[in-house]
Amino acid sequence: MKIKTKKQRLLFEAICVGVGLCMLIGLGWILKGGKSPLTTAKSHTSVLPVMSPPGEMLSQSSDFTPTVIKGLKVYPDKPFHFDFIVDNGNSKLKDKELEAESIELVKYFLAALTTPEDDLWVNLSPYEQDRIVPEDFGQTSMGRDLLAQDYILKQLMSSLTYPESELGKKFWQKVYAKAQEKLGTTNIPVNTFNKVWIIPDKATVYEGEDTAYIVDSHLKVMLEEDYVALRAADQRPQTKDRRPGEICGISSKIMREIVLPVLEQEINQGENFAQLRQIYNSLILALWYKENLTQSLLNKNYSNQNKTKGIDVEDKQIKQKIYNQYVEAYKKGVYDYIKKDYDPASQRALHRRYFSG
Repeated sequence: MKIKTKKQRLLFEAICVGVGLCMLIGLGWILKGGKSPLTTAKSHTSVLPVMSPPGEMLSQSSDFTPTVIKGLKVYPDKPFHFDFIVDNGNSKLKDKELEAESIELVKYFLAALTTPEDDLWVNLSPYEQDRIVPEDFGQTSMGRDLLAQDYILKQLMSSLTYPESELGKKFWQKVYAKAQEKLGTTNIPVNTFNKVWIIPDKATVYEGEDTAYIVDSHLKVMLEEDYVALRAADQRPQTKDRRPGEICGISSKIMREIVLPVLEQEINQGENFAQLRQIYNSLILALWYKENLTQSLLNKNYSNQNKTKGIDVEDKQIKQKIYNQYVEAYKKGVYDYIKKDYDPASQRALHRRYFSG
């Protein structure tokens, strides 16, 4: 992810004045051995993050601006001290609740700071149970919560193609229209297996004197056919008919045209992915710190070293529990039913089974 920076002190001051519902949190730490700076913070319990139950469809959510870290001030003479600028958006959090939420956001910042950039990823795939999340990153609340958001991503992606919804009807109508155009029939199995990726798109950070402030950020959604994972899977479907592969390519194209724009808007604005945007802001500031204060004592002793003690979760099996729930949801599907459709080419009714997991 490239962070665009602008050095405008006066503009930063004007922005600070204009931010409503904003609080400044000052935190100082002493780095000890292999411990995280946040050694006094309480670890999360073993309770699973909020995720929709397996088999339950997920709907688009209303726009929501969560509590986020918008900026930070560093002190060159105090390398373990920060002031975080926290905007509570429209969350309506106050006092102790706002402080507790802010501490969680600081944990995300510290996790992003100590985790090497190549390890900042999570992956829920039924074909890659040995590649869920890097071991150390998976012990942090950031790794755990990203896994939970990936679970929600998969559930929502599946739900958006429900044939009885407005978006789902549009999707399937285009798929079958293309099938008729290219193959001369709509009476064919359609495999729409696609891997969904969320990647950093852009971030703009204004730099002041020893201060950074996020003024713009965006996440991008993309598709990638999970061919490698499918080939490695024992359950990979075998067929001599090449038409399903061709129609799969058609459905992927239509997925990009119809479904992904809706999904990308939800990720950047909807309440379903508010936590992801909280993590993203903390990540942006952590990467800014790594890139701009390379000689700081904290960078030299903490950054990219996987020192997660103090920001780790109590339940070391949490990633496996999330993965197990995901596999259950994948097998069960968010919908599974038979629908009577009309095939204009053959001028007869077809009974199609629709399943999305």
